[in-house]
Amino acid sequence: MSERRRSFRKFQKREPSLTTEQKIEKFVLRNSDNGYFTKISTIPYKFEISESKTWDIVGELLGNGTLESIHDEITGEMKLCRVDKRYSIMNLEKKRKQEKYKTNKKITKPKKQN
Repeated sequence: MSERRRSFRKFQKREPSLTTEQKIEKFVLRNSDNGYFTKISTIPYKFEISESKTWDIVGELLGNGTLESIHDEITGEMKLCRVDKRYSIMNLEKKRKQEKYKTNKKITKPKKQN
């Protein structure tokens, strides 16, 4: 009988881990594809990096042309999204706020007075 060598089924070549910049870019792009902006203030918290490092990375990503930024009208906070997704995400946010308002209005509907 010939001996068979078992193949290592679980063996996979590991790709080099992504840099922090690449992780942040993928995170922002994924959020954009799902219809959400990414606030700059969440990046240092989520990726455990300093604020100055965050701004350096964001500056590079904006310079590459893959991302664009807007400022929140109410808080003034900077938000990121994929290029050309700004208006579609803003439209989705508007719809979500309207739905939230409608559901809250239905729940807290005042009683009629005689």
